[in-house]
Amino acid sequence: MNTSEKKIMIIEDDEMTIEILKFLLKREGYKISIAKDGINAIERIPTIMPDLVITTIIIPLKSGLEIISYIKKNFKDIRVIALSSLGEEENTVEEAFELGVDDFIAKPFNPNELLLRIKRFL
Repeated sequence: MNTSEKKIMIIEDDEMTIEILKFLLKREGYKISIAKDGINAIERIPTIMPDLVITTIIIPLKSGLEIISYIKKNFKDIRVIALSSLGEEENTVEEAFELGVDDFIAKPFNPNELLLRIKRFL
């Protein structure tokens, strides 16, 4: 399957991060959907059925950890990459992996590294 058939959902409330991710991922040919809060994300995941979700840990209305848990309990084939700002607690990273997150990247992230990690899953 080529990248134009792959769907990625971005769950992020920071506009600059959204714009960077949109630019990178659209340039690679991925279909992008965006949710700016956890409730909107959880409502849309079943209809969009993304191949991969990129979620920030700190997000309004539901935490990134709640989103990871929801996805891994209900949609085992959806891969999840968590983004987190440097300085967020280490136990948050551990909890994300316990919930089944597939990868974890610290913000600010290296765009090339992020793309390599995405391609590993898709």
